[in-house]
Amino acid sequence: MFIVWFLLYVFDRLHMLKSLDVSFNSIMKIPDEIGSATALVKFDCSSNQLKELPSSLGRCLNLSDFKASNNCITSLPEDLADCSKMSKLDVEGNKLTVLSNNLIASWTMLTELIASKNLLNGMPETIGSLSRLIRLDLHQNRILSIPSSISGCCSLAEFYMGNNALSALPAELGKLSKLGTLDLHSNQLKEYCVEACQLRLSVLDLSNNSLSGLPPEIGKMTTLRKLLLTGNPLRTLRSSLVNGPTPALLKYLRSRLPENEDSEASTTKEDLITMATRLSVTSKELSLEGMNLSAIPSEIWEAGEITKLDLSRNSIQELPPELSSCASLQTLILSRNKIKDWPDAILTSLSSLSCLKLDNNPLRQVPSDGFKDIPMLQILDLSYNIASLPENPPFSSLPHLQELYLRRMQLREAPTDILRLQQLRILDLSQNSLQSIPEGFKNLTSLTELDLSDNNISALPPELGLLEPSLQALRLDGNPLRSIRRTILDRGTKAVLKYLKDKIPEN
Repeated sequence: MFIVWFLLYVFDRLHMLKSLDVSFNSIMKIPDEIGSATALVKFDCSSNQLKELPSSLGRCLNLSDFKASNNCITSLPEDLADCSKMSKLDVEGNKLTVLSNNLIASWTMLTELIASKNLLNGMPETIGSLSRLIRLDLHQNRILSIPSSISGCCSLAEFYMGNNALSALPAELGKLSKLGTLDLHSNQLKEYCVEACQLRLSVLDLSNNSLSGLPPEIGKMTTLRKLLLTGNPLRTLRSSLVNGPTPALLKYLRSRLPENEDSEASTTKEDLITMATRLSVTSKELSLEGMNLSAIPSEIWEAGEITKLDLSRNSIQELPPELSSCASLQTLILSRNKIKDWPDAILTSLSSLSCLKLDNNPLRQVPSDGFKDIPMLQILDLSYNIASLPENPPFSSLPHLQELYLRRMQLREAPTDILRLQQLRILDLSQNSLQSIPEGFKNLTSLTELDLSDNNISALPPELGLLEPSLQALRLDGNPLRSIRRTILDRGTKAVLKYLKDKIPEN
């Protein structure tokens, strides 16, 4: 009742209101007075108990970002057609049975349409009028077919149609030249149309359908980095091909083409980078993994405010100063490159970073103050950077750290600063030269996984048993343990922790 009163107060007085967020409450009705908020641009009423939306919402002519997900809404008011500036609409997790042709035709500015997890039994024919649409997510509905008008969505980069009732695909799908991700899993498809093999996809999910074979033309889709096929009654392909790496499957399919068509489609590295950059527009995630890059391409700085950047499995030696401009970056994956120097100049500007992976690089040395500029870090992986840690690594500068991976770093003892990480859940110290474990590990009460495998540990402190029941996985293989019988070790973590706990001397 208080929320409703508050809304009445807001709508009656704040005619210049531009953004309103009333999500995650128990609101059962949006007052009609919302129509007086004529300057409203962004409205979030998700995760409430709404069964309908007021038609007066259509008077908010500037509304462009509307989120009403996770409610019980059965239909959208036709008056919303007047909100012609609508660019982002999220109505996931409701009880919608239809998206009206009139509404869709009116929202020509839409770039994102999310209506997954509803009861939709079809797509509006007017979907083709959305020429600016970049992301369309209709997964987990009851949709029987995709209209041929889909070809009008010429900007579409991500299309999610998993968990529906599709039995066929329209040939017009092949005209979506900018499409990079196509998710069709868990439908009733019996074939993948040849016309759709013209798409320059990065990800194609056809798992859990009724496919008995694939057109060999798929082999020419050389931009594909992930082709998922499990859960199909494929009779013309060996299981090793279906479950193996995508490039091998594509090569096999190309070999099945007529001789005059078996020339491999030429896809340059620049094409792949351009496609990955385009896909990051809505996902805010950019992956350039395994592209044999020796330097970071300039296109990255045009990708907008990305939150995740994956540059793993390349040959990058230095990080450019421009990376500092990615202030919104939360995840930075630099695994398996050739980085020798700690990127402190870059990290200074990445205060929002929560995940940093620098494993498998030839890092010379982590500075003694190397973590001070990334205090919000939750995941850190420095594995396989042999002898790169300082004598007393300053892990206490990372109070929010939840996962720490220090595999194969020639550690002779566990860094004492680890004992201050009260939120640590996963600790990997495997493949080192540890001979003992500090009694202080008993204070890591949030720990759920501890990997001590492949070290030189002959005994464990009984106090480690105090981590039961929070510690779910304790890995000890590859150690010359003499104090614990093999029969106990073979019974797993719970048995080992109980054994250790029973060995704690009584006061």
